[in-house]
Amino acid sequence: MAKPQEKVSFGTRLKQIGQVFSFTAKQDKWFVPLLAAAVLIPLALTVLLILLGFGWIYLPIGIMVTLLAAVIVLNLRSNAAMMNAAEGQPGAAASLIENMRGDWRVRPAAASTTQFDMVHVVIGRPGVILLAEGNPQRVRSLLGQEKKRLSKVIGNAPLYDYVIGSEDGQLPVRKVRSTMMRLPRNLTGKDVNALDKRLGALMARPQMPKGAIPKNMRPTKGAFRQQRPR
Repeated sequence: MAKPQEKVSFGTRLKQIGQVFSFTAKQDKWFVPLLAAAVLIPLALTVLLILLGFGWIYLPIGIMVTLLAAVIVLNLRSNAAMMNAAEGQPGAAASLIENMRGDWRVRPAAASTTQFDMVHVVIGRPGVILLAEGNPQRVRSLLGQEKKRLSKVIGNAPLYDYVIGSEDGQLPVRKVRSTMMRLPRNLTGKDVNALDKRLGALMARPQMPKGAIPKNMRPTKGAFRQQRPR
């Protein structure tokens, strides 16, 4: 569920901007040149207008335009860098939705296998959304099982399902946010709360991952052997 935004101090905000700047500069080689152009071009035009005698009134306007251009470049390039870094990472789709604005109830890896195939369950105003990540063949079977399990409690709530990936018929990670925002708002806030409670009760008992148990998770021989009383 999306948490309400807390008040952030100016120093903390600057630190966050610095972290975003550093991350984007490492991921995107064009970020620094584009940001420099976004800053220098408006400033140069402002200085030129002042020198041509149009008045100092253009100085605050030029500063505002410069700041706006820098923010736009930072926002666009940092989002692109985050999407590129998220591709191929397990759980990336669930993490993106958890950080989206709005009332989204996310249950990461509600169903999973030992091969890191997983299905995330998202509840929101559109209804129930299933996001599957992993091997396309295995994950479709896992997705079908999860749809069958959830159909028992969701009632008439709409059910959407997507397989995350870059192949035909799959949903790329970079389009997860925009796809979620374009879904119709079929439920009220009250409906979302009721649906969340029903699914919470269904998922209260954890499921064992499907597939062979890795060797390092298997019990040692004799671990459950009953000891004879002395």
